[in-house]
Amino acid sequence: MAPGLPSTASVARFCQKLNRLKTLEEPTTETSLRRHLTTLDLILLGVGATVGLGLYMLTGTVAKEMAGPAVLVSFGVAAMASLLAALCYAELAARVPRKGSSYLFTYVFMGELWAFLVGWILLIQCIVGAAAMARFWSSYLDAIFSRSISSFTKAHVGTWQVPYLAQYPDFLAAGILLLASAFVSCGGRVSSWLSHTFLAISLAIILFIIILGFVLAHPHNWSAEEGGFAPFGFSGIMAGAATCIYGFVGFVAVAVSSEEAQNPKRSVPMALAISVTLVAAANILASTVLTLMVPWHSLDPDWALPDAFHQRGYSWAAFIVVAGAICAMNTVLLRYIFFLPHIISAMAADGLFFQVFAHVYSRMKVPVVGILVFGFLMAFLALLVELEALVQFRCICALLTYTFVATSIIMLRFRKSPPASSQDPGSPLGTEQTSASEPGQLQPALRPYLRFLDGCRPGAAVAWALGVLVSSAITLDCVLVFGDSVLHLPPWSYTLLLLLSSATFLLSLLVLGAHQQQHCQDTFQVPMVPLTPALSILLNIFLMLQLSYVAWLSFSIWLLIGITVYFGYGIRQSKENQRARLGLTATRGNLEEMVPATQTPSQAPAQEPGSMEQPASP
Repeated sequence: MAPGLPSTASVARFCQKLNRLKTLEEPTTETSLRRHLTTLDLILLGVGATVGLGLYMLTGTVAKEMAGPAVLVSFGVAAMASLLAALCYAELAARVPRKGSSYLFTYVFMGELWAFLVGWILLIQCIVGAAAMARFWSSYLDAIFSRSISSFTKAHVGTWQVPYLAQYPDFLAAGILLLASAFVSCGGRVSSWLSHTFLAISLAIILFIIILGFVLAHPHNWSAEEGGFAPFGFSGIMAGAATCIYGFVGFVAVAVSSEEAQNPKRSVPMALAISVTLVAAANILASTVLTLMVPWHSLDPDWALPDAFHQRGYSWAAFIVVAGAICAMNTVLLRYIFFLPHIISAMAADGLFFQVFAHVYSRMKVPVVGILVFGFLMAFLALLVELEALVQFRCICALLTYTFVATSIIMLRFRKSPPASSQDPGSPLGTEQTSASEPGQLQPALRPYLRFLDGCRPGAAVAWALGVLVSSAITLDCVLVFGDSVLHLPPWSYTLLLLLSSATFLLSLLVLGAHQQQHCQDTFQVPMVPLTPALSILLNIFLMLQLSYVAWLSFSIWLLIGITVYFGYGIRQSKENQRARLGLTATRGNLEEMVPATQTPSQAPAQEPGSMEQPASP
């Protein structure tokens, strides 16, 4: 070992710190919250948190600037990516039926560093999502008053032409967010009947849009004279699909509420699948009638659906659509701001984030400092950043979170769980079927053909295959997206890279499939693992690469800030780190009692590394 370099043991201990799993301190079958949500309640929750995000706010932009009438295909691709992610969320939520999110799932199944990154991404998702929603709200209100609000701001404040910044400061959007943050920080709540009322109004108006839209449909608007069905080609459709992911992100609300479900192992998977399907149908049908009513190139992206009815002479219908849009946006905006303190409190409770942001004031029952600080950050983004940049940033965050969740499914399935006799009462795993082979080992029928893998310890070949699968998925997607348009590869090298990356992806998939999986009898499991999560990973990365470089740059800066926070604060203040220290102290005390008096002090620590593997629970 060269002088000054860390030892192998210290590097191993450091890696163990990064990948330590969260210990659930109470049985997952019990909850402090009343289990009162039925399957129908969860479906309404998922639809209410999702419907309107794409329908009112993305159809015009994607149709006019990215895909044309093929926007319905873009929504279909985004729906497929969301459905694959929803299936992965469903298994994790069924196995950990507690109030949480992808942050909790990643912490339980993947490790601390990955959980912190997911929580950090969820934090900016709420901030950027609320800022984008406020700008949508502002643009609709401005359109109602014939652009008088924006005209007044431009005349008295001025405009600027800076890429990815708004042309003028949106004081209305910033004011909306400050008011909403103040409402939540004062302990305000939105009753369930009000949320259901907004949802009912929004659904009724969506049905109205679809019916009247088909009555006013003009198939000529899809003809070649108007530019055809897909004027921007395949690349435009895929770029639109990456943006349309924003229209499905609300389904995570179902997984977050799994602790309050009466039968989470059955109702949560069903509600996730049904809510994503219903929202996909609404988005596809609404985008279809939008581009059939008027030519796609004549749409006003800021309020496309009301403008389409206005162009056809149905101004009264336009005002009805605006009312539905405002109801949907109010519901989603408040959900973002209400969810923000939950993720802050969860990370702070685990010691991964600064406690000052999670301090709950007894009078308001909310973390006031966190809500106000991040509320001002939301207002700042809504004030200055362009709407499209906010949406693309939000889409990168969502797709990367989906990728983490899909990876968690593969790691969970091939990981050995504790035996039933010694299983921790808070273990998230369901009841396993007894099997001759442990998870992570080769299937007995394939051992004669794959003897070179049979010598690996359980899980080692799976870990390598998973790493190769993700790497080959990134390579394959980069070749597909950039190989011809950006890198300008000659045909032979493009084809060679495509074949090599595809073959590597398939081989790693086959290696994973050759190993024994966990099979739980009493909980939902994603079908066709590892194929389903692997396809989710491949599609998520492909869509992420469709987004702008500025969105990637902004995301990288936010991620770098998060990594600094983790290694500067979270890794030392983590509750799991404190738990390990307590376990090490207790173990050292026991060892000192057991060591004979004649033993020298230098001999006792030799037993510590083995004892550190099983820290005592508090």
